Amino acid sequence: MNSLPETLEGWLARLETLHPVTIDMGLERVRRVRDAMGLAPGFPLIIVGGTNGKGSVCAMVSTILARAGYKVGTYTSPHLVRYNERVALNMQPVDDACLMRAFATVESGRGETGLTYFEFGTLAAMQVFIEAGVDVAVLEVGLGGRLDAVNVFDPDVAVVTSVDLDHQAYLGNTREAIGYEKAGIFRAGVPAICGEAEPPASLVEHAKAIGADLRLFGQAFGFTRLDNQWSFHMGAVHRHALPIPVLRGGYQLVNATVALAAVECLRERLPVPIGAVKRGLLEVDWPGRFQVLPGRPVVVLDVAHNPHAARALVASVRQLGFAENRYAVFSMLSDKDVKAVVDIVRDEFDAWFVGGLDMPRGQSGTELARTLAEAGVRNVESAETVGEAWQAALSRAGENDRIVVFGSFHTVAAVMQARQRNG
Repeated sequence: MNSLPETLEGWLARLETLHPVTIDMGLERVRRVRDAMGLAPGFPLIIVGGTNGKGSVCAMVSTILARAGYKVGTYTSPHLVRYNERVALNMQPVDDACLMRAFATVESGRGETGLTYFEFGTLAAMQVFIEAGVDVAVLEVGLGGRLDAVNVFDPDVAVVTSVDLDHQAYLGNTREAIGYEKAGIFRAGVPAICGEAEPPASLVEHAKAIGADLRLFGQAFGFTRLDNQWSFHMGAVHRHALPIPVLRGGYQLVNATVALAAVECLRERLPVPIGAVKRGLLEVDWPGRFQVLPGRPVVVLDVAHNPHAARALVASVRQLGFAENRYAVFSMLSDKDVKAVVDIVRDEFDAWFVGGLDMPRGQSGTELARTLAEAGVRNVESAETVGEAWQAALSRAGENDRIVVFGSFHTVAAVMQARQRNG
């Protein structure tokens, strides 16, 4: 074995070279290394999949359980600024040394087995949680479910937040095909929470076929909103006078309901008092998900990158009220349905500032501007980078205007980094 990297950056560069392709669906390689490492978590696992909302649900579940006094491991992806964001203990990213120890353990256990970046990181996250002695771990599915690396671990609660079109090249071109892939995280006799009131038949049929304990939003559990508070119900369980989640966006109330359903499924092993639920909803922090920054002009950061998320973004933006001028800072990856997203949001903006993403699957600002022009969008200004597009929008905007940054995790990350550099 070659000498091990001495920095986290060195490790991450190494991980990118261990497998010939970035995404290689299948569990055989990960299962083999899991067994070689002896990774057998002795704590409950909550696995969360879905097209959109899974990161927010992970954050709410983790924060609620942490406020109840449990030590919580949380694994999410992708990160916005630092890789450490992906692996957290009580919602605090672990340090470089912790990650490097876990990476070294995976490297030792994998032998000649090639792992993708995500597969390696998933096994490392579980190593961190076992080493830390967590009481519970919350794991976000990377892509799909059935063949995702996270699925080598058996959940005590499985969650599918939503099912819509995204990653069609890997998951299929219909909600039915995608629903079947998402349902792959369900297990016989294990609670299977679904945040869709009308999920694809494929998801329901798979749950029934394997004997999963399927619980659908609007049927087995749900919420009632009353002015500035709400109530949760699932069977005989009722939680009243709950605060509206601090995470912005109308869809977050559904996400909070799904999160509480997952928490309630573990109540006999991990009881949670109502005070911890309320604190968790008020203290959860999940950047980049309809995040409204303080100050003027109004700035919104949202990682929306598919049609389902774009519709949610439009609904949330319309609740913000009047803005004299509405600007978009926008960039999307080439394998996403740019035209469908643009068609959904086009009427929400008076001018667009588009910038390139210099990475695999990235597009140049010129290419994006051409796509917008073909879609009939006018008043588009292109820049070489997202950071430059952001600066152009900021220089144009007055204090009564609004800037919405969206289209990709990478787009939001680029603006976050630009704001950090400029103070």
